[in-house]
Amino acid sequence: MLDHIILQFVVIFAGAAGLATLFLFLKQPIILAYIVLGILVGPKGLGLINDAEQIEQLAHTGIVLLLFLIGLNFQPAKLVGLLGRVGIVTLATCFLFMLLSFVAALALGFPLIDSLIVGGALMFSSTIVSLKLIPTTQLHHHHVGEVMISVLLLQDVIAIMLIVLVTEGGMDNLMLSVTLLLLKLLVLSVLSFIFVKFVITKLLLRFDVIKEHTFVMALGWGLFVAGTAKMLGLSLEMGAFIAGISLATVPIALVIAEELKPLRDFFLILFFFSIGAEFDLVVSRELIVPGLIISVLLMAAKPVIFNWGFKAIGEKSQNSAELGIRLGQASEFSLLIAFSALASGLIEERSSYLIQLVVVLTFVASTYWVVSAYPTPISYKRGQRKD
Repeated sequence: MLDHIILQFVVIFAGAAGLATLFLFLKQPIILAYIVLGILVGPKGLGLINDAEQIEQLAHTGIVLLLFLIGLNFQPAKLVGLLGRVGIVTLATCFLFMLLSFVAALALGFPLIDSLIVGGALMFSSTIVSLKLIPTTQLHHHHVGEVMISVLLLQDVIAIMLIVLVTEGGMDNLMLSVTLLLLKLLVLSVLSFIFVKFVITKLLLRFDVIKEHTFVMALGWGLFVAGTAKMLGLSLEMGAFIAGISLATVPIALVIAEELKPLRDFFLILFFFSIGAEFDLVVSRELIVPGLIISVLLMAAKPVIFNWGFKAIGEKSQNSAELGIRLGQASEFSLLIAFSALASGLIEERSSYLIQLVVVLTFVASTYWVVSAYPTPISYKRGQRKD
């Protein structure tokens, strides 16, 4: 076991470099190398890194930075319009995915409450996988990317509400908590825009020739708002996005986004590593049949249902099909819901592991599907590789 954080980084990044190179030679998606590395050297593998939770907490910074960078490239007026259009589709599809997973888990012999939580956890799509596998130019400047962000943001709000329900344990508390949550979200957004307009913008423009100041100011703002959101009971991701979109009106926003990309990628490697490190092959082997069944059902149903939903609100057939495939996996929020429900004593340990297994299986399958079908930043084919 390696106790020192630097030695853990040596194992993670040296191992990632070697395994990523091997995966590229084998023409496999590179992010799968990081998951496999986590399985191999994590607590359930060789045990070189036993404190997977510490790595996971660091890794979460990658998701925060990703949402911050997305916000930097998104104009507020356009976001409001898109959220209105995709709201019904997001709610309807979440309900259908929850129902499908719930019925499947119940039919496979899981208890009623466990099946409900399995259904609730698996109705979301992954922010990290969906956005990691879409080219930056398409994400920020094409309609497909804008619609995808809107869906994922609304799903994040629903996921936070579900976590509140799981931890608070009652509908009465839920209604009060959700009302307060939305109020906090509104207040944080308004205050962030005001502060950026009258303070941050003036400071950035005054010292814009000093790149180090711009970098530190932007990073500090993004993490500050993310941390504030967390303390208010929102999510770090939500706060990071608010910080980014409030900063999007600054003339040098795109320059800031480019400078933060390498830092984002550093932490995203840790994120995918932590997914593998927390995966227990021994326990999951006992759940492989129900895990595969639910994973196949979700991977088959999500593209079709999303396709229908987006067509219903007037999206082009080609865009609807692509969105359905890119959103066709479970979510990192599924893991948070599973851990929260297990800690609250609402579900059995095997139900929590079932959710984790489905998340990993759909992450892997979705990555292969998207990389083979659409342009991505990590494609092993030159013609399909776009950043």
